[in-house]
Amino acid sequence: MKKQFNRMKQLANQTVGRQIERRMEVVRVVSHNTHKRMVTCLQGHVGADAEKRHKKLPLTALSQAMVDGGGQLGEDSLIGKMMEVCGEAENRLASELMHHELQVEKDCLDPLNQLAEVDIPNILKQRKQLAKLVLDYDSARARWLQATKSIISGTNTQALTVKADLLKEEMDESMNKVEMCKDQLAADMYNFYSKEGDYACYYVMLLEAQADYHRKSLTVLENVLPTIQAQQDSWTEKPAFGTGLDEHLKRSSREIALPMEACVMMLLETGMKEEGLFRIAAGASKLKKLKAALDCSTSQLQEFYCDPHAVAGALKSYLRELPDPLMTFQLYDDWIQASSVSDPDKRLQALWVVCDQLPKNNKANLRYLVKFLAKLAEDSEQNKMTPSNIAIVLGPNLLWAKTEGSLAEMAAATSVHVVTIIEPIIQHAHWFFPEDVEFNVSGMFAMPAPASGSSNHLDYDCSTVERKRPGSMVCPEPSDASRKERYGPDRQSPHPHPQTRTLTPIPSVLTSDPRRSLLVLASLLTEQLSVPRDAQTSRS
Repeated sequence: MKKQFNRMKQLANQTVGRQIERRMEVVRVVSHNTHKRMVTCLQGHVGADAEKRHKKLPLTALSQAMVDGGGQLGEDSLIGKMMEVCGEAENRLASELMHHELQVEKDCLDPLNQLAEVDIPNILKQRKQLAKLVLDYDSARARWLQATKSIISGTNTQALTVKADLLKEEMDESMNKVEMCKDQLAADMYNFYSKEGDYACYYVMLLEAQADYHRKSLTVLENVLPTIQAQQDSWTEKPAFGTGLDEHLKRSSREIALPMEACVMMLLETGMKEEGLFRIAAGASKLKKLKAALDCSTSQLQEFYCDPHAVAGALKSYLRELPDPLMTFQLYDDWIQASSVSDPDKRLQALWVVCDQLPKNNKANLRYLVKFLAKLAEDSEQNKMTPSNIAIVLGPNLLWAKTEGSLAEMAAATSVHVVTIIEPIIQHAHWFFPEDVEFNVSGMFAMPAPASGSSNHLDYDCSTVERKRPGSMVCPEPSDASRKERYGPDRQSPHPHPQTRTLTPIPSVLTSDPRRSLLVLASLLTEQLSVPRDAQTSRS
């Protein structure tokens, strides 16, 4: 019974030992593969000291190249400044990476290498050593058994007995070695099995080291980004096209946007008599070149004076590329509502109220532009650009819906609503904006000589809340009763203006088909451009 129990115990121990042995072999293989792949993830040389590792990192080489490039470009270049600041940041990132890799090598790579290449192989070597000792024991035991048999059948009993005793000692010694090796092997295997949780911690420490590295790297980047952004914001040489009006004016310390002033000044000198200005498209390459020149704030614009259509196209592009239109998304509904007022006098008053609500910069730039457009309309006999025509071709660049983007929405934006907003503002520019405008605001351009007989007097009183109507909208003088009924006891009634002009009526072009709307508007524009001003007046 005891012998059977010992046999079962031995079998159980052998089974557990074989399971642990198989586990060790698998752990050795996966640890070796993990160590190998982890080494390939490191950018430094494994085993090198900190200084040598830092010098060999690709980030260090990148940092040095950026610093050298920034030094070559100098402080006058924004690219040079950015390269120097970024180079210093990359150098700090390289330092963090170097410390991170040293920590990973110490906490993860070395223990994994020790486990896969030293600890488990040593245990497996003991297993092979045990098998060898077992063979030695079996050989000694076989020789001892043979000696004992020889004593029984032999004649030289004393000599055979001595030999058997020696073999017995050898067998016992071999047995002791087997037992010692078996105990050591079992201890090492059970020790390995009990430390599996410690081995698993290597991977936890890897993730913790990576998290710490990324936190420190993020801190480096967060500290340097405000500096870079501040230098970027302080750099005045930035594109004007596509930039918000307030941002451009603040950055350039201007009152009127540079593209607007430059284009207006060039058109005042060479484009006021050009037929179809703002309507005829310019060459794409010339327009692109002019926009690029204005974006870099160059004053070398002489070559564009001879192409007023390119200048007009650049002005339209600037207005259209504003993130927020000059007449603002915020007031879009108010503009549309004001233009829908049926009574002409009240419609003008409503438009003036909305205009007065424009932000300061938008209002100043709109006043500047409208004054120029009114001046352009004065030469409509030659350029065929009446206030109505200007409103049709330029209105979509001054006001559009925020959700606009498709062809149908473009057609809606050039509808009668926008035309009826822009046309009266241009036609009665001196009523909407009584103040004189100095077109050469910055003094960068040469102001053309004024035409003989031209005047820019103010015809309207802007001291009251409800403003006097412009002369072109004059009706017969109302009676006192009708005046009180219409304007109220505290309001000032309008006075006729000596110069009156009948406007060419604009037909309603809103249809359910956007393409038809565009075709009607195009035909209207063509008709108005081709008919002399007197003929338009008589026909209206």
